[in-house]
Amino acid sequence: MRILLIGSGGVGDAFARIVARRGFFDLLVVADHDVDRAHRTVAAVQERHPGDDRFVAARVDASDPASVEAVAREHGATHVLNAVDPRFVMGVFAGARAAGADYLDMAMSLSTPHPEQPHALTGVRLGDEQFAAAAAWEAEGRLALVGIGVEPGLSDVFARYAVDHLFSHVVELGTRDGSNLTVDGYDFAPSFSIWTTIEECLNPPVVWEKERGWFTTPPFSEPEVFDFPGGIGPVECVNVEHEEVLLIPRWLDAERVTFKYGLGQEFVDVLRTLHTLGLDSTTPVSVPSAGGRVQVSPRDVVAACLPDPATLGDRMHGATCAGLWVTGTGTDGAPREVYLYHVVDNDWSMAEYGAQCVVWQTAVNPAVALELLATGVWSGAGVLGPEAFDAVPFLDLLRDGYGSPWGIQERTPTA
Repeated sequence: MRILLIGSGGVGDAFARIVARRGFFDLLVVADHDVDRAHRTVAAVQERHPGDDRFVAARVDASDPASVEAVAREHGATHVLNAVDPRFVMGVFAGARAAGADYLDMAMSLSTPHPEQPHALTGVRLGDEQFAAAAAWEAEGRLALVGIGVEPGLSDVFARYAVDHLFSHVVELGTRDGSNLTVDGYDFAPSFSIWTTIEECLNPPVVWEKERGWFTTPPFSEPEVFDFPGGIGPVECVNVEHEEVLLIPRWLDAERVTFKYGLGQEFVDVLRTLHTLGLDSTTPVSVPSAGGRVQVSPRDVVAACLPDPATLGDRMHGATCAGLWVTGTGTDGAPREVYLYHVVDNDWSMAEYGAQCVVWQTAVNPAVALELLATGVWSGAGVLGPEAFDAVPFLDLLRDGYGSPWGIQERTPTA
């Protein structure tokens, strides 16, 4: 297996550090628009693993399918892993297909809200552009495995496991994400890409119900307090637009599918202020400069003003938890409620890999998936989500091969 990694930001850098310990691939090309950043990732890996010559750096323009294709062909890539912001998904997706390589990503093609009823009806949904090409990928015998990060990704694997092994009937598959992370020296410092966070949190959230199909609600709707394991405790969670809700119902049977994120009131207030001021917009505006005027995207300005999440690991404290809350009828016919979860402590991920916990938790899942594809345990063609594959080998390899355990917490079924 020869992997082309597009993007050496926080997640891409963590992915390279993780797979350096594994032997399932022959080459990893770390490619970024900033080739110096790609070289830094390669150097960091080789410092920890002297003599490992499987890593090389390259420059790529993720927005240009021809650039992605050229780099993939130059290095004979069999698989392209997309680790850049979702605005670049379609460029990398098309470039991988043109190169004859299989494709993986951790975020899907962007949505467009309904023009008239954005908080009731869906418009263009997350992943619609990719699923429109599913027949072509399948006809070519190529696989596009979409949404294989932690959320989406591990949460979808949990959904498949719950449906196959824990429940005879599922009422709700609800992804719930929370943390108790703090960052020294910053009043506001997101632990993940602010560009992606704004996109997810300010777009109309999507909910799926068997009787209604997909529909939307206002941002930050249906707040609930969810008690997370791993010492995190109760966190208020709200509806957020996310890929699981668009993926899970395509393969699994449930009455309802949701995604709620533990943002906290301060984070919600900041996002609302950005929206009120128009600073969440991606449409360039004209601003004065020394040479006249320049066109800049307000959201890009916000991102430039905040610290790079990948650099915050040594100032972060606490843990992050990703998981799936499931309600319904157990295999014994009795009501059942469980939370399948994966907790990563920042001190551990920094000590073991030099990567902060949020990006590490995201990056480990495509590593596991690629190893399963390399060994033939997973296989397929077309545009598929993680829930289209057997969950057991994935969860076993995550725990036993990558040293990252997951858990099942039984909860008292609610009326």
